[in-house]
Amino acid sequence: MDFVKENYDVVVVGAGHAGCEAALACARLGLETILFTISVDSIAMMPCNPNIGGSSKGHLVREIDALGGEMGKNIDKTFIQSKMLNRSKGPAVHSLRAQADKAAYSMEMRKTLQDTEHLTIRQAEVAEIITDEENHITGVKTFSGATYECKAAVLCTGTYLNARCLYGDVINYTGPNGLQAATHLTDSLKEHGVEMFRFKTGTPARMDKRSLDFSKMIEQKGDERIVPFSFTTNPEDVQIEQVSCWLTYTNEETHKIIRENLDRSPMYSGVIEGTGPRYCPSIEDKVVKFADKNRHQIFIEPEGLNTNEMYVGGMSSSLPEDVQYRMYRTLPGMENAKIVRNAYAIEYDCINPNQLYPSLEFKKIKGLFSGGQFNGSSGYEEAAAQGLVAGINAAMSVLLKEPLILDRSESYIGVLIDDLVTKENHEPYRMMTSRAEYRLLLRQDNADLRLSKKGYRVGLISQERYDWILEKERLIEEEIARVEKVNIGANKKVQALLEEYESTPLNTGTSLAELIRRPELNYEVLAPIDEDRPELPDEVAEQVNINIKYDGYIKRQIKQVENFKKLEVKKIPENFDYDDVNSLRIEARQKLKQYQPVNIGQASRISGVSPADISVLLVYMEQMRQKNSKKES
Repeated sequence: MDFVKENYDVVVVGAGHAGCEAALACARLGLETILFTISVDSIAMMPCNPNIGGSSKGHLVREIDALGGEMGKNIDKTFIQSKMLNRSKGPAVHSLRAQADKAAYSMEMRKTLQDTEHLTIRQAEVAEIITDEENHITGVKTFSGATYECKAAVLCTGTYLNARCLYGDVINYTGPNGLQAATHLTDSLKEHGVEMFRFKTGTPARMDKRSLDFSKMIEQKGDERIVPFSFTTNPEDVQIEQVSCWLTYTNEETHKIIRENLDRSPMYSGVIEGTGPRYCPSIEDKVVKFADKNRHQIFIEPEGLNTNEMYVGGMSSSLPEDVQYRMYRTLPGMENAKIVRNAYAIEYDCINPNQLYPSLEFKKIKGLFSGGQFNGSSGYEEAAAQGLVAGINAAMSVLLKEPLILDRSESYIGVLIDDLVTKENHEPYRMMTSRAEYRLLLRQDNADLRLSKKGYRVGLISQERYDWILEKERLIEEEIARVEKVNIGANKKVQALLEEYESTPLNTGTSLAELIRRPELNYEVLAPIDEDRPELPDEVAEQVNINIKYDGYIKRQIKQVENFKKLEVKKIPENFDYDDVNSLRIEARQKLKQYQPVNIGQASRISGVSPADISVLLVYMEQMRQKNSKKES
């Protein structure tokens, strides 16, 4: 019997948010790439919430864009409402969030993929990975028996591996939205020594818009002035008429129904084996863990312009169908709600991400990379970020170039990947601003300045875009220097402006920069008293304002980063023998052998490795270095 046999540079398995970014990165770098999906109709599908961005996730989308990824551009084309979160707080935690038209988002991404040279899309289930005697990836085999040879592969299987969806005592052995699960690849991975986890996530019901009474809910409108996600999108192109979301609340009656039926929830009856996300709990979890709260916020969000389905944000559940009806109908405005799709929990196989290098390549299987929920994370944005890095590094391995490694001090993506590969993850990982210790430097507004040069070096950022980054840096630097020198006198015009903004009047002259540093003032409002101000793009003015206003904090954080970098540059040799380091504690030795950190910084963040162990390691490595230099001389 003859089987299909084809040859590609890179194979990408899975066409969710991770797979799309991985495949586009490889193809745009000129590599012949094939993207496998269980269903071509599910490319870039949003099986859960209908939005992109949000707290810390907005940072990830901006960083994806700065590196040359697609997610930001795609949501700019297909959003129906946009809002900048945390405006009342400092710029470090400002996060853009946009409601998506789900169907349009998926179709637009599919169109982008289909129009990309060097990229082939194939609907098939990948059942096996193929390696040579040295455990290098050489190809994949589909369930039909077809073989696709490759030089590198990226696994982005999402929540499809051995997936099952549950509510009450109903169990469907499918992937999200009733799509076919992938049931064969797990066994092949295990045969290759890959350690697997079982995780769980969930989604709320979708309601028929016509059955809801919005007069009993609180309307949530988008921003008057919309800010795009992509640095390449013209802001004027995204000023559209927006759709409203709505806010309602659970109540004591809701909680009573949930508590009385906990034994019918597969999460509490023991039917579900997988671990769920702590930071995105089901409504059952909320009611049990926050028993003192008599209500929880619930957001009713449209799934698109051409559907009546409304997403019930904050109320995912695996309770039985009859309980879901009773529970949802206790909410104000939802007394007569009709369910279009039931809420359900989904269990799936994923890997222990500690098996990966910071490049997202498997330590034991050369040329095999991994991204997205398959790595034990949650969220579209986290998936896309990993998919992009995994795709770039798969391409770099084929092109025999150095991998792109982002560290914690330069990006949220670096924090995300570092946490996955160095920390013990017993639940789906979710990005949060609190995880980024250098978040004042890692703002969403400066993602292009931080990462576009790296995207250019990789080959995903155009010369024109790179040149603008250099020009933008020059303009910011020159304007900050000018503003520091501009002297403002205590004249009537100045005093009137200060009075308007309830700012302390001047007794003597001061610099314009000192005025900008006042909490109630900023670069923009001081324009009338800054007579020699040049015409600058808004994005430049924004950076000037932030850099002056937070100058002291920024300088302090830069010093912290310098100390961090000292450990990151101390590379640990490949195949380092930790058994030779006599003074290492047993636990530290075991953890270091398991994780194989690439540098001292990464070693210091491994659970179970103490500062004393790091000191021992540094002393031993210095002794080794001195011995080697004596031999050479």
